[in-house]
Amino acid sequence: MLNISDKPRLIWACRRGMLELDVILAPFVEHEYDGLSEAHKVVFRHLLECDDPDLFAWFMGHERSKNAEFQAMVEHILERNQIRNQR
Repeated sequence: MLNISDKPRLIWACRRGMLELDVILAPFVEHEYDGLSEAHKVVFRHLLECDDPDLFAWFMGHERSKNAEFQAMVEHILERNQIRNQR
């Protein structure tokens, strides 16, 4: 698992090889990460260890993660980003 002790390092870890993932993950960390429970922070950090093609498929809705915690986190990230963008 990523051993990320501060927010700037976590933001850096959200920089991926795909712009589509960058624009989903980085704002979530900036605006929402601090409000997650410690357990959800762990799930999020584990999610960042997944391969970009898998993340892309999950976030774009082409596939669902077989890991229920990952799928729930993907849905939470998309929901929170959508709510924030509607403001």
